[in-house]
Amino acid sequence: MDQLLKLLNDISEKRFDGILTWAPDRLSRNAGDLGMLVDLMDQGELSKIRTFSQTFSNNPNEKFLLMILCSQAKLENDQKGINVKRGIRAKCEMGWRPGMSPIGYYNRAFAGVKDIIIDPDRGHIVTEMFERVVKNGDSGRKLKIWLDTCLTTRGGKKVSLSQIYLMLKNPFYYGEFEYPVGSSSWYKGSHPPLVTKNVFNKVQEKLVVPLKSKWRSKVFTYKGLLRCANCKASVIGEDRYRERLNKEPRYHVYYHCTKQVDNSCKEPYISEDELERSLLKLINFMYIAHPQELFLTDKIQEGLEEFENMREALFLQQDINPNSKIWDIRDYAKYVLSNKNAEEKRELFKLFNFPLFVQNGNITS
Repeated sequence: MDQLLKLLNDISEKRFDGILTWAPDRLSRNAGDLGMLVDLMDQGELSKIRTFSQTFSNNPNEKFLLMILCSQAKLENDQKGINVKRGIRAKCEMGWRPGMSPIGYYNRAFAGVKDIIIDPDRGHIVTEMFERVVKNGDSGRKLKIWLDTCLTTRGGKKVSLSQIYLMLKNPFYYGEFEYPVGSSSWYKGSHPPLVTKNVFNKVQEKLVVPLKSKWRSKVFTYKGLLRCANCKASVIGEDRYRERLNKEPRYHVYYHCTKQVDNSCKEPYISEDELERSLLKLINFMYIAHPQELFLTDKIQEGLEEFENMREALFLQQDINPNSKIWDIRDYAKYVLSNKNAEEKRELFKLFNFPLFVQNGNITS
């Protein structure tokens, strides 16, 4: 229709005043197109439309005939849409889903008859995929590692993680389908099922994800400060409640690789307590070996002054000379990690002017 609009614009600009076409119905598919053509005739900008067998000039009778012919074309077009929808609905009622069949099946046309049959190369793999979820409780990522070795799409590409979850949720595999999707119109398929409805329902139970907290509602102190030494992906926090016999569950925070770079990354989890102990070890090493490379930000310097004043006040209360015991940045770091808030704890990482990584449960450079 872009070409028709260009044609009408050229007529309005008086580049020409006539149209040569095969038939009137080639010029419009709706009342709006027809209205623009008649308006141009009324304004005297379009003088003639010539077809293979007829000519329409700017006079009432010929314009009326033009509108009848174009309206008839609109009627035929609308009727065609109704017939197509009726044919699709009839196909669904016969048990054949329109369109491309999902992985594990393929569409077959033989002697004028079209149906859907099991793909001999992929069907048994799809069946096993459902069984692995039911029997072994395999996750989507675990299934992907296995499917990467034995299953591809029809185009020869590996099946993505999102495709795997869509397949596991597709009722077509047990013999039913909804068409169009979201219409609540369900049909019983005539294709052979790859799994039973009982297996499919068990898989849906396994796929239920517990309610999660709102995005970014949880704050993890050291999130975004470290990277995985193994695959260089970022390290994120995760909280867990560890069950205990006859006692209340104990709350823990762990940090681990996101595996966004390497899905098979083997870098182990590290608890927040272990991470803080490793940070103190790194500060201790840098203070002894490379003290000049420890960078003191303005906030850290303010914290050091506050720590010194507090320390001095406590010692004087106990009649102890504050200068009798030497202190340094390592003592301040222990104090911050034990008593201060997340912001001041994160500030300690600015002591280092180089990126930090997690490797085998330790912070490294």
